Amino acid sequence: MSEFDTYKKLFLNYLKIEKSLSENSVISYDYDLKKFFDYLTNVKLISSIKDVNENLINKYISFLRKSDSRTGEKFSSASINRNISTLKSFFRFLVNEDMIEYNPLENIESSRTARILPEILTREEIERVLEIPDTGNILELRDKAILEVMYATGVRVSELINIELPSIYYDEEYIRVIGKGSKERIIPIGRKAIESLTKYITESREKLKNKTSGNILFLNFRGNKMSRMAILNITKKYCSLAGIRKKIHPHTIRHSFATHMLEGGADIRIIQELLGHSDISTTQIYTHIDREYLIEVHRMYHPRA
Repeated sequence: MSEFDTYKKLFLNYLKIEKSLSENSVISYDYDLKKFFDYLTNVKLISSIKDVNENLINKYISFLRKSDSRTGEKFSSASINRNISTLKSFFRFLVNEDMIEYNPLENIESSRTARILPEILTREEIERVLEIPDTGNILELRDKAILEVMYATGVRVSELINIELPSIYYDEEYIRVIGKGSKERIIPIGRKAIESLTKYITESREKLKNKTSGNILFLNFRGNKMSRMAILNITKKYCSLAGIRKKIHPHTIRHSFATHMLEGGADIRIIQELLGHSDISTTQIYTHIDREYLIEVHRMYHPRA
């Protein structure tokens, strides 16, 4: 194992054990570090991690900004900023562990990026999507329950596919999910989603489950846990059948949930809690309201409007 790989392994273990980051977050760090180490190996400018300096970091950032002639890959400002953030954390860890003397990214600043909001579905579009699945079909009955839960709660896909049966509280109408950093949160789910879940569990899940299904709520046709790709395909399928031509991703429903909550009068701090954001600034991305709605609210509530 090379010196680079040794340091990377120590850092990733630190993220998993001490920082309790999710598997997906650790994979992202691993991906960024591998790209950086591949670059160091190819340019052959240094032989040790201790030789990395600010000048080399700036060369690497310039490399990321250029399109790769072999793959055509070009990194966005957001991707470059994520790489910088990864390296800052990595070298800070090495400094704190007395493995190197200083962090070569101390003076490196992230570039400003515009906050690009994903598409959202209107309330009418959401209703059209939810009416598409044929509840007489066991897989489409499952799909309807998935879509209902996604819109009712705004959960991330990683949270959705890991929901277990004991985490559903029918009488109280809420679910318990495990979010980023293994943090647990309680989310109200509402009557419509509860009805859809109950129908799925009794009429569909019973036919899909097998001896190894365990308590996982949503199962594929083999009786196994759903994959992230399966949820993506389900979301795209029913949006397409509903005649929606927007660029659709499961995150679109999460964003629609938050936007519709805000439009309905929910406080941004409540939305932050429901989405599982530790920083309110992250939630603000999800609280985009168009200008007409702002004007409407101003006219309705301001005493001198």
